[in-house]
Amino acid sequence: MTYDFDKIIDRSGSGDLKHGVLQERYGRSDLLPLWVADMDFETPRFITDALRQRLEHSLFGYTVVPDVLWTSITQWIQDHHQWDVKRQWLTYIPGIVKGIGMAINVFVKEDEKVIIQPPVYHPFRLTPEGNGRQVVYNPLKEVGGTYEMDFEQLAEVADDKCRLLILSNPHNPAGICWSRETLQRLAHFCYEHHIIVISDEIHADMALFGHQHVPFASVSDEAAQISITFGAPSKTFNIAGIVSSYAIVPNDTLRRRFYTWLEANELNDPPLFSPIATIAAYTQQGEDYRRQMLGYIEENIRFVEDYCREHLPRINPWRPQASFLVWLDCRELGLSHDALVDLFVNRAHLALNDGAMFGIGGSGFMRLNVGTPRAILRQALEQLRAAIAQNV
Repeated sequence: MTYDFDKIIDRSGSGDLKHGVLQERYGRSDLLPLWVADMDFETPRFITDALRQRLEHSLFGYTVVPDVLWTSITQWIQDHHQWDVKRQWLTYIPGIVKGIGMAINVFVKEDEKVIIQPPVYHPFRLTPEGNGRQVVYNPLKEVGGTYEMDFEQLAEVADDKCRLLILSNPHNPAGICWSRETLQRLAHFCYEHHIIVISDEIHADMALFGHQHVPFASVSDEAAQISITFGAPSKTFNIAGIVSSYAIVPNDTLRRRFYTWLEANELNDPPLFSPIATIAAYTQQGEDYRRQMLGYIEENIRFVEDYCREHLPRINPWRPQASFLVWLDCRELGLSHDALVDLFVNRAHLALNDGAMFGIGGSGFMRLNVGTPRAILRQALEQLRAAIAQNV
């Protein structure tokens, strides 16, 4: 099947977050939204067909979790990432950010600390802070249009109160597929310092331009013994509204402690439609869809690069190695944070994520979601071009 990613979907009336909170978050509703990390492409039909088939049986009582859910996840991971995940390592979780919060409450005492590596997905900071835990910053180092981990600084800030490090793998917002060597070094450090690593791998299946995602827990035995991996089909197949996340914990002690808590609170039971959507994504035409979608995303990224080179030379898009998010370096515009936001929102009428929200190192950047039909992407860049021309 050939998928039409140029098709423009009218999302009005669907209650979508992308449009629904513009007034609240940006102060105006007349914006082209390219911010929150879901795509403007239709969820593929093989998933909606599976959901529709279940809807034909119009009784929605308690259900059991089918075994094929777990075999579909483990086979998909084996096929795509060469990681042999055992069935007993797996459980459902009701969302990755929720999972982070749950792990913090299970493993981090109120006087203990959580390490994050900014600039990074902002709930990595907000979730521990909201749960009353102190956040320790291990900022990434900017090197030639990408980031590297700063292990020297990590050694300086990681004291005996640090219990957890939250890893973005692939990295959000810069789209980095961390190398095996980097992950091994991180695993060794955290293992030696008795620090658990939560690896958020929600963009794992969206590696681009020949890059390869490496699961953190797969790089060494040390990594496996300290890791809690979170994943989901939601980004790849555009089903974020169908909460379909899962956790993978190889270490028996960590797993028993975490999963016992989840089970006691009935947080490990997926709602009816989550297994149906996940199984359809991972066992039907999912790979064909994934390849076509990623091909379109790559062309969108090239389009942004070419457009900026020709028309917006003071904006430098960092090419992501994974995901549909492009980290726009706008620092050559010479604008303050507030002036940069004003340019995008009030002059260009665009809703992006401003870089400052991702923490240290994010100021002067904007995060652009290119998971959208190219016509919309072109319109957004033309609006930005006109706004900058007026601002000169």
